[in-house]
Amino acid sequence: MRQITLACQPSFEKYSRKSRHEEFLNTMEAVVPWSELEALIEPYYPKAGKGRHSVCTSAASVSDVHVLPDLLHGEEKKVWGDAGYQGQTEAIHKAAPDAQDMTNRRVKNSKGEVDEDEDEKRKNRTKSRVRAKVEWAFRVLKRVFNYTKVRYRGIKKNHEWLLTAFALVNLYQHRKRLVLLGA
Repeated sequence: MRQITLACQPSFEKYSRKSRHEEFLNTMEAVVPWSELEALIEPYYPKAGKGRHSVCTSAASVSDVHVLPDLLHGEEKKVWGDAGYQGQTEAIHKAAPDAQDMTNRRVKNSKGEVDEDEDEKRKNRTKSRVRAKVEWAFRVLKRVFNYTKVRYRGIKKNHEWLLTAFALVNLYQHRKRLVLLGA
């Protein structure tokens, strides 16, 4: 049970001191109004539909494979993934019927020995090159916006942070085009 003091009463608010955090938040609100910033970034939020993908947030104990159907919007022609998504062809076709499964295949057999299938290795290298271009957005998120460690604030707060971060990543990736447009 929390102790009730006279300082909590509305008549004593004029005697209380503002913390440095409250002063900082008031200053930030004066410099950059949050509602205006949200309105500016909102059109660039990652949303599903029209060929754009959504952001999916889950607990750390949930495998990426379980959220795979949520990541696909259904209009994909090809789905690229690393060897961790191997064997998910059925889930991919259920979420995106016209999509071709382009996930990497393991070059090791069931005994852990490396198969000498050069054709499969070549295909995996090609698939990895394509994935590297797509994963550049994650590099920007980690290096430019310093999102290297997730702090648990609740899934909803982490999801909102990721939406904003990926909107900023979209702006960062298209910054030269936006400058030419005068935006």
